[in-house]
Amino acid sequence: MQVAVRDLKAHLSRFLTRAQAGEAIEVTSHNRLIARIVGVPAEAAVALRAPIAQGALTWTARKPRLQPPLALAEQGTAVSQMVLEDRG
Repeated sequence: MQVAVRDLKAHLSRFLTRAQAGEAIEVTSHNRLIARIVGVPAEAAVALRAPIAQGALTWTARKPRLQPPLALAEQGTAVSQMVLEDRG
């Protein structure tokens, strides 16, 4: 089924319910397809339980936190110099 962005915004819950039931919702803007909404099968949630229980997956419902960048030591030979030397 196709739905315009304006209608999607006005009736989002209704369209999400339909997608969850298995219907693919195609979102259009000015009669051009811009997105497709598909529901997540119930089996997908079940399949994720085992890796979560084993600690292989975690999700806190927040944005991921990136590790701080590594500080590079200022001593030693620069990589660019090693590459030049390797090239001969």
